Amino acid sequence: MSTLLIILTTLILTTLLYLLLRQPTKPSRLPPGPKGWPVLGNLPQLGPKPHQTMAGLARKYGPLIHLKLGSVHAVVASSPATASLFLKTHDANFCNRPPNAGAKHMAYDGQSIAFAPYGPRWRALRKISTSHLLSPKAIDEFRHVRGEEVSRMVAAILKQTVRSAEGGGGVDVGKHLNVCTANAMTRASLGRRLFADGGEGDREATEFKEMVVELTTLAGAFVLGDFIPSLGWLDPQGVIGKMKRVAKRFDGFLDRIVAEHKEKKEKDDFLSVLLKLREEEGGGGDDGERLTDVEIKALLLDLFVAGTDTSASTAEWALAELVRHPSILRRAQQELDSVVGRDRLVSEPDLARLPFLQAVIKETFRLHPSTPLSLPHMATDDCEINGYHIPSGSTLFVNVWAIARDPDVWADPLEFNPARFLSGGPKAHVDVRGNDFEVIPFGSGRRICAGINLGLRMVQFMTATLVHAFDWAGPDGLDPEKIDMEEAYGLTLQRAVPLRARLTPRLASHVYRAS
Repeated sequence: MSTLLIILTTLILTTLLYLLLRQPTKPSRLPPGPKGWPVLGNLPQLGPKPHQTMAGLARKYGPLIHLKLGSVHAVVASSPATASLFLKTHDANFCNRPPNAGAKHMAYDGQSIAFAPYGPRWRALRKISTSHLLSPKAIDEFRHVRGEEVSRMVAAILKQTVRSAEGGGGVDVGKHLNVCTANAMTRASLGRRLFADGGEGDREATEFKEMVVELTTLAGAFVLGDFIPSLGWLDPQGVIGKMKRVAKRFDGFLDRIVAEHKEKKEKDDFLSVLLKLREEEGGGGDDGERLTDVEIKALLLDLFVAGTDTSASTAEWALAELVRHPSILRRAQQELDSVVGRDRLVSEPDLARLPFLQAVIKETFRLHPSTPLSLPHMATDDCEINGYHIPSGSTLFVNVWAIARDPDVWADPLEFNPARFLSGGPKAHVDVRGNDFEVIPFGSGRRICAGINLGLRMVQFMTATLVHAFDWAGPDGLDPEKIDMEEAYGLTLQRAVPLRARLTPRLASHVYRAS
């Protein structure tokens, strides 16, 4: 009995000693945040527009908040200083992506640049895209393509102004912007256009547009199974099924594109370059791996989704704001007339001489960032931010939308005021390329959007051309101030109601002929 007592006492003392020694000398302190529900945590509190909900929570709890999303720790950065700590100071610890259903089912199990794990393979794939399509040199080489597509867009809009004047209701501006961006991107990457002018294209083109919109909407969803894995198989939201269906459609579309290119020789587009690299030893990058068919499709997927939808939606937001603010529209047109004149369309070299137009685009990126919540990051290791403990495996969201509306950073943050970015203005120093954390529509750090230069140029070019070529007014005599500016949440920030406007040509008649 005494021996048994000694053994039990020893076990108990050993256990107590182990528990005592493993306790941290200072208890871990998570950032503040709202109390959640059992099991679900804060998931039910996010609502249909999580970026707005999180902004409201930041006003209550501070610029760094903690959410428990199911079994996952999540932190949200909602101020420039806090975002800088994550994406600059601790960038190396937050350059990975958490596993999620969107990457698994719609991005070839995370093989796209947007969702791939950070490491040698990701760097190799990003380098391929940057070198052959997104570098300054490559962007300049396809300048004529963008010029031709913007010219076609202007001509197509002019035709529709006649029909819209007869039927009322104005021009569907977003449709033309989508056609322009899609055709500019696919001509550079595939060597051919997908849409007919005005958006009345063939079945393949129509499917493409529908797939992009559906994919971005689903990619922005908070999928229950990502946060409570034990319930993932149930798919109670029905999101996984939709993801699989749109992925199958997109994969079939990309298979056809790749198959057609394999039959053609001596083409000078991005896909042809990828197919050549696929056949070369070490052509997949510095890591020595061959480029695979799946990686090729994943690269194309990134370009088609990120390279069309974001640019078109941002330009649509810019034009909507200008219609709502006629005095700002007139000032932009006066600048364009003084630099370009009225006898030709805007060209890309003109953009550098249009500071007010550039300020309009910056202000649009501020109020209507193309990605309101950054793509999620994941903490590789434990770290400390602002005195708070951030556990390894935590998901990080940077609330780009909230940062750009922070009243501690911006005077009159809800007012559309491009002048704040002009020389002498309070934010004249701020750029949108990821170094100034007050406005980071393309993200920052290692995972900054690879297409930042192309996206920014396309938004500036399309907006400048349409502002210059037409006078703008609300449809059917609608008071411009009453134009609906409601947001539709997704991976990209779409307008809930597409912009329709009455357009009147203001340049010499010969300018409107498509080049």
